[in-house]
Amino acid sequence: MATLAALRPDESVEFTFLRGMLGLTDGNLGAHLRRLEEAGYVHLDKTFVDRKPRTYAALTPRGRSAFRDHVDALKGILD
Repeated sequence: MATLAALRPDESVEFTFLRGMLGLTDGNLGAHLRRLEEAGYVHLDKTFVDRKPRTYAALTPRGRSAFRDHVDALKGILD
């Protein structure tokens, strides 16, 4: 969520970039993204580039708001 929240609202990031950045397996990252998508926090766009499947992830407005609320709650705990 933090990685996606760092993007502009109109940006997305490719699955393989997230996988490498976070050091996760395909299955683990896929499971997390699926749950976030089910919650309405992440939008996944699946396309093909040169006949190869590509998945792009972006935060939804709901996801951006939920992440901001979570960060604010953590800051409140620290204060």
